[in-house]
Amino acid sequence: MAGLDGSLICGVTGGAIVRVDPSTGERSIIADTGGRPLGLEVCEDGRLLVCDAHRGLLRVDQSMGEVETLVDQVDGVRLRFCSNAAAGPDGTVWFTESTDRFDFEHYMGALLEHRPSGRLFRRDPDGTVTTVLDGLHFPNGVALAPDRRSLLFTETGNYSLSRLWLTGPRQGEVEVLLSNMHGFPDNMSRFADGRSWIAMTNPRNTALDRSANWPGFIRSAIWRLPDILRPNPETIVWAICVDPDGQVVDEVRGVHPSFDTATGAVEHDGTLYLASVWQDSLLSIDLRNRDSSDLASCTARANTLWRNEADNR
Repeated sequence: MAGLDGSLICGVTGGAIVRVDPSTGERSIIADTGGRPLGLEVCEDGRLLVCDAHRGLLRVDQSMGEVETLVDQVDGVRLRFCSNAAAGPDGTVWFTESTDRFDFEHYMGALLEHRPSGRLFRRDPDGTVTTVLDGLHFPNGVALAPDRRSLLFTETGNYSLSRLWLTGPRQGEVEVLLSNMHGFPDNMSRFADGRSWIAMTNPRNTALDRSANWPGFIRSAIWRLPDILRPNPETIVWAICVDPDGQVVDEVRGVHPSFDTATGAVEHDGTLYLASVWQDSLLSIDLRNRDSSDLASCTARANTLWRNEADNR
């Protein structure tokens, strides 16, 4: 994600949250959650919201590096896979739990099982946490619409982008904006100038699609297979840009020799930055001067940045 000062902020394996200068590649550690930070969101006061897959919803003081736990359980049940968050100007936080049945390291089990086990929560400024939606298919990215009247969210396991109305006569209703998408939507960026980027990890996999109709015991058997024998997705660099009504207004798609499977995307000053929980680099794409058919010419920045960051401090 992009910080208020234009820097890039990323969570990495080992628990570190890293600030990167996009022009120089210089990096520094903001804090360490001790878990696995995923979705990040900057609050109005400059503090950082962190969805940590292992520890829940956290808040970080960027100047001091202090980590505060906001939510680690709901209704007495510990969060298992906290994924992404969006914050309103009044301090209300919307965040997702992709599944309550599998840990982050075993995310593929949730997709193979194809069982709706994800939830969307709201944390009010007084700390009250409410389950807003449940029975979701791997809910992931969330973003408030620019007018704050609705919240957009992706369901990776349902190949969809939906809108939850927060105010007005349709308050509480869910409207599907994009369905039967051709790939797996992951995180989505905060709206800026009426645009939000959605990272698309991979195109849909025919074998995985077919498995959704198989008996549960067969899908469980596939989950127990070694990785090499499971359906493997096509590797690609892919992200789409949508307006507040879910209309696709831009797209990048192609291959790169050292980057694929984007799980996060953010646009800043004419450049699209892509990150992935499976990669140790960022990919920067100049949106003002690009050949969308040849992403191999784009720059993979900060190569090998993440792998041993926590060990090198």
